[in-house]
Amino acid sequence: MNKEIAYMCGDATKPFGQGPKIIAHVCNDTGGWGAGFVGALSRRWPQPEAAYRQWYRNRATNDFALGAVQLVQIDGDLWVANMIGQHGIRRRPSAEAPVRYEAIDRALASLSERASALAASVHMPRIGCGLAGGRWEKIEPLIAHRLAGRGVPVTVYDLE
Repeated sequence: MNKEIAYMCGDATKPFGQGPKIIAHVCNDTGGWGAGFVGALSRRWPQPEAAYRQWYRNRATNDFALGAVQLVQIDGDLWVANMIGQHGIRRRPSAEAPVRYEAIDRALASLSERASALAASVHMPRIGCGLAGGRWEKIEPLIAHRLAGRGVPVTVYDLE
C-alpha cells in the first residue's frame, strides 16, 4: 500500500484529479464556524457550514464530539468531511493550542473507512495546523497511517 501523501500548491476547495473526492478539514467542538479554512469552504458552498451548525445544535441526540466526522455531500462525487479535532478556540496567543491529536487520529480512521467505501481520494489543507495550533510533524504521520497507509489517495494543498 502506498503510504505517500501528495503535496501541491493550490486551493484545497478545488481538488485536483478524477473520481470521487472528499475535502477534509478540522472543526472545533464549540459550534463556531467562520475563521480559517472554513471561510474558504463557505465562500464556495453553503452545505458544509449549514450541516455543521445543525449537527452542533442537535449534539444531545447525535455523535457530535471530538473525533467525530460528518460527511456532507456537495454534489454527485464531491463531499466535505467536517472532522471534530479541536477543543474550543484559542482566544489569546499564550493559551493552550486547541488541537487534539487523538481526536484527529480517530476522525482520520473513520474517514478512511468512508473514503474506501466511496472509492474516494481525500484532499485537505494542512489540517489542524492553522487556528487549531497543531504541528504538522505530529499530524502528517496520522494521515500517512490512517489514510495513505490504507490505500486512500491523499493530496495536501498549500496556498501559493
